[in-house]
Amino acid sequence: MFTQARVFALGAAALLALCAASMLTGAGRVAPGQVIGYLLGGGGDGHLRMVVDTLRLPRTLAALVVGAALGVSGMLLQSVTRNPLAETGLLGVNAGAALGVVAGIVTVGAQSGGAYLGWALGGALLATGLVLAVGARLSPLKLVLAGAALSATLTGITTAVLVADPVTFDQYRYWILGSLAGVPMDRVLAIAPAVVAGLVMAAFAARPLAALALGDDLAVALGHRPGRTRLWVSVAVTLLSAAAVAVAGPIGFLGLLAGYVSRTLLAGRVGPRIVLSGLAGAVVLLGADVLARVLVRPYEAPVSLLVAVLGAPVLIVVARSRAVAAGPGDLVPARSPRRTARRGRGAGVLPSDTRAVRGRRWSVLVPVRSSAAAALLLAVTAAAVVAAVAAGQSGMTAEQALRALAGTGEGGHVLLVQEIRLPRVVAGLVAGAALGLSGCLTQALARNRLATPDMLGINQGAVMAIMAAGMSSASGTLFAHWWIGPVGALAAAVAVFAVSGGIGRQGYRFIVTGLALTTLAGALTQSLLAWQGLGSATAVHSWSVGSLAGRDYGVALPVAAGLAVLVPAALVLARRLAVLRFDEDVSAGLGVDPGRTRMFLLVTAVVLAGLAAGVAGPVAFVALAAPVIAARLAGPARLPLIGAPLTGAALVVIADTAGRVAADGAEIPVGVVTSILGGPFLLWTLLSDRRS
Repeated sequence: MFTQARVFALGAAALLALCAASMLTGAGRVAPGQVIGYLLGGGGDGHLRMVVDTLRLPRTLAALVVGAALGVSGMLLQSVTRNPLAETGLLGVNAGAALGVVAGIVTVGAQSGGAYLGWALGGALLATGLVLAVGARLSPLKLVLAGAALSATLTGITTAVLVADPVTFDQYRYWILGSLAGVPMDRVLAIAPAVVAGLVMAAFAARPLAALALGDDLAVALGHRPGRTRLWVSVAVTLLSAAAVAVAGPIGFLGLLAGYVSRTLLAGRVGPRIVLSGLAGAVVLLGADVLARVLVRPYEAPVSLLVAVLGAPVLIVVARSRAVAAGPGDLVPARSPRRTARRGRGAGVLPSDTRAVRGRRWSVLVPVRSSAAAALLLAVTAAAVVAAVAAGQSGMTAEQALRALAGTGEGGHVLLVQEIRLPRVVAGLVAGAALGLSGCLTQALARNRLATPDMLGINQGAVMAIMAAGMSSASGTLFAHWWIGPVGALAAAVAVFAVSGGIGRQGYRFIVTGLALTTLAGALTQSLLAWQGLGSATAVHSWSVGSLAGRDYGVALPVAAGLAVLVPAALVLARRLAVLRFDEDVSAGLGVDPGRTRMFLLVTAVVLAGLAAGVAGPVAFVALAAPVIAARLAGPARLPLIGAPLTGAALVVIADTAGRVAADGAEIPVGVVTSILGGPFLLWTLLSDRRS
């Protein structure tokens, strides 16, 4: 273990070296000797003064201020929640600040650092309050997933605002990368009072946080007030994170990295660890910024992507460490379906929702509740289809829509319905059905309701593959490369399972591993968007969050053909999947090869997710919500292998219809609608798992 003095000395030396490197490094043709001479008081021409005073000095100071602010705020959150995974980016605080800044740009045209700070404070305060409100009720792993739910909802609202304002989106796609390039000195000076206030509050919070680490009761006995301490820390975190976002945009993982370094090097009091976290945050961000300037010269690599490359592995390591104790429900046990005995003359034992229908020479077991649920979901899906083809600015009624679907209505209505709206609806149906079935299979395999393709990074793998294929070809649309989606999804699945050690074996640690890879892939996606022209970036951005705009039968029919093969295959293996709820020996004794069955079902689920991403992009939370809703309707006796696809199809069509009619003159992508609504659903799922 390093001594405290040695740790701080090494950190200070590294910071000074990186400050020198930041001042001497850049894309311009300015020799380091010229910069050194100018800094030592020597003269220089106008170009040299502009490079040093206007570009490099503000950038270096911004990296120091932002890195220290995010590092300290991360340690404060980790201390007050007693959770080594707590970090402003992971818990949604940065997303709240980003939403505030975007709202300020759109509503009042905010451009200055002070205006950014004010709006960021409002968004960050809202997010911090929500995080601390649920933090005491959830285990460390579940708190990170709750933060993902909050981030999804806030980011969805931000995206909905940006879709209607291309000018703001053009600013946002660079700012969201967390770049320090071009940060003016007045913006750094504008947020300095907020950073100083936050750091002072952090210093005064050190002693109460040390007492709070012993438990609320002992903290009270020592003369501290836990509620007041949490409120104090909430204000400090809000000031620091909002100031950082106002200057450099939302940079994730930095607080996690700084806290991990601080806890690894110092095992002492909270105060020194807070100081070291600020120092570590400044070192990491300044080092990443210097590397960003030289990695892909003459261009710059996004600094947030470089920090994410470092932070994602740290998140996985911390999630799998002993420091993260498994809380209630973190390790999800196998659950056998509930059954009730109905004994009759030679009837035996039947599932609770099953009735025997007998003839003279035949008998059939009919799942009454499951069949009724499937019929209800089919009716809801049909109603959603009618509403989707009727909704819009044409003023078409449901009756006219039905006649147009049958081809007997007015010529204009028939053309609008059958040539424009119906292909889009069919694409939504097949994408939703594929997501619903994929989520049902992955949840059953992992015995965890949160083990879905979007939570595990499988959808992002498909998106990255399709984007890479689309941007390297002459095709005008990304979804023309739907066929490569399953390949990317399989690659992402292999990566997640290789890192986590197998599906479902680590409970919620398995989900957090997928979340880390998803966040890293999202940072890479934002980087690719920034390197595109505005027109291309707008189209790609709409697809990258999940959209059905422009879809036709050419994309939907191949996925429908895949469903026609994979759904019956999943139904055939449903009995074997139920046997897998027991351990390996029992499954083998019942004639089921556990490894082969899991592999086939997993490949089926991943391919379905990849096909859905090829049609509609990464539509979030449908794979989570569809099986849960279908299971509530069908009962616990059997897997909803029919109800989940029907529910998924209905959810996607309803969300797409809502996105088309919600905003006047603009279309909100279906993935944005599901993100806004899916965040609260994910939080409800976490809380209901805790109650169970």
